[in-house]
Amino acid sequence: MKKGTEIREEYDFKNARRGAIMPSQSGKTRITIRIDDDVLDWFRIQADQAGGGQYQRLINDALRHYISEHERPIEEVIRTVVREELDRASG
Repeated sequence: MKKGTEIREEYDFKNARRGAIMPSQSGKTRITIRIDDDVLDWFRIQADQAGGGQYQRLINDALRHYISEHERPIEEVIRTVVREELDRASG
């Protein structure tokens, strides 16, 4: 072993556990994900311009919005599009 890397005898690791030191918030899961640099930079810039560094919250909000838009029944989407087109044609 290199000098300074030996484990001292007074350290007791018998009750030690692996993993994060701080527990996750309820309803949240810690994962590793690869996001393109330009996408992550955009979210960070948006968070900074909003006055805080909560870019992860913005990513969650964007994903939730995507999910909600894609969970709508096709009939509802068609009705919405038809209404918008009728409004545009009559206006």
